[in-house]
Amino acid sequence: QVQLVESGGGLVQAGDSLRLSCAASGRTFSSYAMGWFRQAPGKEREFVATVRWSGNVGYADYADSVKGRFTMSRENTQNTIVYLQMNSLKPEDTAVYYCGASARGGSWLKVDMDYWGKGTLVTVSS
Repeated sequence: QVQLVESGGGLVQAGDSLRLSCAASGRTFSSYAMGWFRQAPGKEREFVATVRWSGNVGYADYADSVKGRFTMSRENTQNTIVYLQMNSLKPEDTAVYYCGASARGGSWLKVDMDYWGKGTLVTVSS
């Protein structure tokens, strides 16, 4: 059974840091693009960050709104685990954060995600 399980969300103040984790299991995800997305109340789910593949080279991409503040990383061991280090958090970062996985290893698009986690809530107070 494929599962993506996010953890690490919580309530923090503006300027604080959080690290989110997503554990992917149930199949081999080493060749999958992995991404973080978020959905704020009343808004659509939006792209935050991805670690994806171009040939055998993995690289990270970020939404402009989080560049320089968020860092995504991944571990491909027995299971794939991805992290999202979030620094200098702002109230506008408040959202449910979702982990996604795409068999299209070069994709960062929401529509291309084959699997989703259930999300973890991040609340940033001002």
